[in-house]
Amino acid sequence: MKWRLVAVMVGVVALVLAIHDIPLANHLETVERDRLATKFERDAFILGGRSEEALEDGSAATDTGLNAMVLRYASEEDVEVVITDADGIGVVSSDTTKVGEDLTNRTEIEQALAIGEPQTGERYSDTLGSDLFFVAVPVLSGDDRVGAVRISAPESIVDSRVGDQLRGLLLVALLSLAIASAVAWLFAASVVRPLRRLHAATDRLAAGDLSTRAPTDEGPREIRDVADSFNSMAARTEQLVERQRSFAGTASHQLRTPLTALRLRLEQLSIEAGDDEQIGSTVENALIETDRLRRMIEGLLALSRAEDTAVGPDVVDLAVVLHDRAEHWRPLAEESDVRIDVAAATGTMVSVVPGAAEQIIDNLIDNALEVSAPGSRLSLTLLSGPASTELHVIDEGPGLSEDERRRAFERFWRADGAAPGGSGLGLAIVHQLANASGGNAELRTAPGGGVDATVTLPNGRVRAT
Repeated sequence: MKWRLVAVMVGVVALVLAIHDIPLANHLETVERDRLATKFERDAFILGGRSEEALEDGSAATDTGLNAMVLRYASEEDVEVVITDADGIGVVSSDTTKVGEDLTNRTEIEQALAIGEPQTGERYSDTLGSDLFFVAVPVLSGDDRVGAVRISAPESIVDSRVGDQLRGLLLVALLSLAIASAVAWLFAASVVRPLRRLHAATDRLAAGDLSTRAPTDEGPREIRDVADSFNSMAARTEQLVERQRSFAGTASHQLRTPLTALRLRLEQLSIEAGDDEQIGSTVENALIETDRLRRMIEGLLALSRAEDTAVGPDVVDLAVVLHDRAEHWRPLAEESDVRIDVAAATGTMVSVVPGAAEQIIDNLIDNALEVSAPGSRLSLTLLSGPASTELHVIDEGPGLSEDERRRAFERFWRADGAAPGGSGLGLAIVHQLANASGGNAELRTAPGGGVDATVTLPNGRVRAT
């Protein structure tokens, strides 16, 4: 996230610089060329003024001071200087080959002598084999044109001087980008770090840690305000959930005592009824409903404990727990003529909240035995993967439709035709415990038509001591 924010901010700065500097570079190039033309034109007039008298009396070629001045200027400015007489014959030049040469075939010199006005521009030079930048000015003595001065340079040299200015602009742009990158990095760090901590806090809250709070001591004021609002929401949510858990747990616990007393009175009434079948039947139905209410209360207590995810997970050998719970349920299964088969290799370590493995297996076996017909089989299997382990409890009962399998984990939901006395909380407890352990639970259609109750739990490692 930090890199994306930095990239966006630097990209915006780069776009602004491009929009600003590209037209500026074009303008700067034009201005620099005009400046060089003006400078060379001024220098040509200075050289013309210095050579005026020597051209009038025909001593320019032998004027050592003038020749030295021309050579020094040409060397310092890296240009070529040539001075002609009124006929266009070179008399002084930084290039000695042009002394005595008729230079009227150079358009700029011809125009300066003919028109008497400065000539500035570019043209192709056959001598150089490339473009030439030039300034040519007439040398005047009163109204007479006694000669001309031309300062010229290859276009590449002029381009280099213009490029120096453009490189300065590019350097400023790169420096601006560097500063923008540094500022963007610091800004992104100040924004992203508290956002990441806030994001981590929301993840912990979503995972069930209601005590989590977001830090409010760093970041921009807006982020601190969001963190304060988050903390207020988390505190309110924690209070509401704790009240709900407390109510469910307290109410369920308080109901146990009068429920036990009610069952004892019903059993006593059944004894006193003796052979009265009508009273006996009514009492028996009342006892069934009492047992159902007891299971529901115990289920609510189990759910209340399962929803408390503040307790850290334990690492248990699920195969050992599975074999132990199978032995516990086997006598009841044999009474119903149901066989329990277990396929689980010891050493299958999983990470679960304390007590979850036993409750998950007990609820799944209990549900499966309710729908298992005499002579059928109940298969308990563990399948280990690289990151998780699947617990399969497969029955050979009538099965469930797709809609029923989807709704089966809802609290108090029971399938049509389910045996009386159930609370409708068993699968809800399984689902809650699996989620609290970092896994999940689902119902699938078994190959034989029954239900394959599958619980996936994360693998765990035994801590070294």
